[in-house]
Amino acid sequence: MASKTTLNAKNLEALGAARLAELLIEISTGNAVAKRRLRLELAGTEGPAAMAKEVRRRLTTIAQSRSFVEWHQVKALAADLEAQHRAIVERVAKADPVEAHDLLWRFLHLADDVLGRCDDSNGRIAGVFDNAAGGLRALAEAAKADPKMLGARVFDFLNADPYERVELIGVLAPVLGKEGLAQLRARFLDLAKTPVTRPPQDQRKVVMWSSQGKIYEDDIEARRRESTTRLALEAIADAEGDVDAFIAQQEGKAKGAPQVAVAIARRLLDAGRTEEALKAIEAVDMERQRWLPYEWQDTKIEILDALGRAQEAQECRLAFFKEGLRADLLRDYLKRLPDFEDEEAERRALAHVESQQSLLKVLDFLTNWPALERASAVILKRAAELDGNQYELLVSAAKALEEKHPLAATLLLRSMIDHALDRAKSARYPHAARHLKTCEELAARIHDYAGFPSHDAFSARLKGLHARKHGFWSYAS
Repeated sequence: MASKTTLNAKNLEALGAARLAELLIEISTGNAVAKRRLRLELAGTEGPAAMAKEVRRRLTTIAQSRSFVEWHQVKALAADLEAQHRAIVERVAKADPVEAHDLLWRFLHLADDVLGRCDDSNGRIAGVFDNAAGGLRALAEAAKADPKMLGARVFDFLNADPYERVELIGVLAPVLGKEGLAQLRARFLDLAKTPVTRPPQDQRKVVMWSSQGKIYEDDIEARRRESTTRLALEAIADAEGDVDAFIAQQEGKAKGAPQVAVAIARRLLDAGRTEEALKAIEAVDMERQRWLPYEWQDTKIEILDALGRAQEAQECRLAFFKEGLRADLLRDYLKRLPDFEDEEAERRALAHVESQQSLLKVLDFLTNWPALERASAVILKRAAELDGNQYELLVSAAKALEEKHPLAATLLLRSMIDHALDRAKSARYPHAARHLKTCEELAARIHDYAGFPSHDAFSARLKGLHARKHGFWSYAS
């Protein structure tokens, strides 16, 4: 049975309404967020209309604020915004969805200003607005929003939003319907034809410099408008399932970029236009690419499989594996081989991995495959190349090896110990001391050091070289 002092709703009810009211006044004193929450709840007792009025008043206050929100104030701001959002969708919407729909748009219009004047490095504030945007469709449906009016609202919002939240088009597409989407497209096409108003040269405002010279405020606006228009027309095309309209938005040279080629090819593939998808994915300008993104590689393989060109798909899997040491592609390649051929193919593939110049990439692949016998052999052969600064990879590799390959694990741990002490990285001393203790435990299972110093010899060397690093030895003792 829970104690009567445990903080839960049932125990608090025992205090009575009067005492709880006194405590709330006391707790909220000096806490602006708590006070606003209480006012919001009090407004709710008068009905949804009063609560809506209170929310609208608070949104207006936030919109008018000009002060910068420091990192330590972000949590309180996020809590305030979340409270307003909940009031809109959980309280006002139940009684008056039209009013709630309007309030939610007003809420979303705050995003530009709020994000522009706060330190949202952890993305908490942006997450509040993203969550609100995701719920816009439900309120639009409940409010039975007129498609044309909704289209106009979406246009005004996107045209003023530097964050290009064009995903709203996809969210609202079922409510916009053909009529709303058509109107929205027409508005953006008209916008594309309307030149940005440019002031006289001597009145233009410089906002930054680039290698090409001055960049003016009207230049930024022109680029933003062009980008928003293109992204919006792409989103409308996707909402309508019009692949050709999406492709029409891609500039000629852009189709040679891997990301654009993937975007076009995937839409063609989904539409069953597989041959065209292959042409699109192969339109990439290979001479200008240092490497091809995994998404491009995966898309090409998927297209070849869809075309029934299984052998070519296998050749791509093997080639892309060799190029980037992609374990997922090697697994896919091996499982598609005839019986009894996979073992020899795996042996050749792992030999290719071992031949790579980057020891860290080799160890990362072999310990995660896993091919621990090979990883151990590579470590013993290339121990002089170990970089003890790569502690995240080396710690996990040592953990994987310590049971059956204690010497290899020991060499990885020693490299991290040496790196920390040789460079006097005191922040790593506790970790280095822990690694030394692990080496001592592993020593009991190492019967042949294969020419490497024994644990006692290694420890004696550390004491001789770093006797004055008392911080380390205080952890190691």
